[in-house]
Amino acid sequence: MSKYKKYPSYKDSKVEWLGDVPSDWNISKIKHLFNLGRGRVIAVEEVEDEGKYPVYSSQTKNNGVLGLIETYDYNCRQITWTTDGANAGTVFLREGKHNCTNVCGTLQARDNKDLLEYMTYSLQFSTQFYKRPDTNGAKIMNGEMAEIFTPRPPLQEQQAIANYLDKATAKIDTLIQKQTKLIELLKEKRQAVISHAVTRGLDNSVPMKDSGVEWLGEIPEHWEVKMLKYSLMLQNQKSRIGTKQLIALENIESWSGKLIDTDSVYQGEGVEFLKGDILFGKLRPYLAKVIQCHSSGIAYGDLLTYRPKDDVDSRYSFYSLLSEPFINIVDSSTYGTKMPRASVDFVNDMLLFIPPYPEQQAIANYLDDKTLKIDSLVSKATKAIELLKEKRIALISSVVTGKIDVRETA
Repeated sequence: MSKYKKYPSYKDSKVEWLGDVPSDWNISKIKHLFNLGRGRVIAVEEVEDEGKYPVYSSQTKNNGVLGLIETYDYNCRQITWTTDGANAGTVFLREGKHNCTNVCGTLQARDNKDLLEYMTYSLQFSTQFYKRPDTNGAKIMNGEMAEIFTPRPPLQEQQAIANYLDKATAKIDTLIQKQTKLIELLKEKRQAVISHAVTRGLDNSVPMKDSGVEWLGEIPEHWEVKMLKYSLMLQNQKSRIGTKQLIALENIESWSGKLIDTDSVYQGEGVEFLKGDILFGKLRPYLAKVIQCHSSGIAYGDLLTYRPKDDVDSRYSFYSLLSEPFINIVDSSTYGTKMPRASVDFVNDMLLFIPPYPEQQAIANYLDDKTLKIDSLVSKATKAIELLKEKRIALISSVVTGKIDVRETA
């Protein structure tokens, strides 16, 4: 940001996180500038894909649109923010006919002395200093929002700042979108590589035979087709939760088989697992919560614990259960609307395609290598997104607090 100059003179804002601001800027609390409101409870069942008016919620995907309904609560331009959860403090500018759920706060300007575009950028930076910790992540309710101090340049300068940030953040957002798309493509490639290897093998020249499975087609002629229960033994040995490693559904990253650390505390009993066992999530199977255990411990909740038999390689079993065809078939069998689950019997009767043991190991080695390389690329793209987001908020903060002067570049 060295290409930018500073303002001619500054004054103490008397707000710790804000520091000095340009001498001709004012400082006001949000409650003196806006009427604060709150969205309403809108049941998921009310929302559809083909309604007329958007429902904005706490999510940030799709610009926060949860879905559509036939009525609207607002017909105006207003700022909304997410009140609680992982996205608490996320700020949007809304306009036209729309709705907000009860996890959205609303800010309607009392007069036209401030530009909503500028105020949106300003709050994107300042809300982080007013969030309070919560069991669901964080909260910034109407009370906290009301007390936020916001810098207020002259109206014409607010317009210049908003114009500049529109252009600058659009460039950053484009780069973020490209990296996000790259991650999606890499994950799709990862799944394709796994699915092909555990259903076709590594040698395309071997004779093929009908698998007997309509959706699959042919498999290598020398492979066996077995029900899962004849290759993997379901474990049911219960143990009370104690000092051993515990794995619950939330500890497994979807589609990757990686462990995630969480702060959740569980009580009661779980199923014992040993090194080499495979855990499969039967709740919402489309999330593909599958993991190969690298130590002993306790599996908690909706996880099935499978132990490969002597003629079945553990890593090959893991990749087979993580493959997209396997996940899709199990997911199609689920019962229950809000909490769809697969039955144990259905999973046990799923078909696995079993090569000779040395070939299983070769496939597992191949997939270990391929997925490691893809995961490395995903990690680099994810890091790039994080850096771009940091750059975005750093730029916004420097501009809306007057640390740099962009009036001549807008």
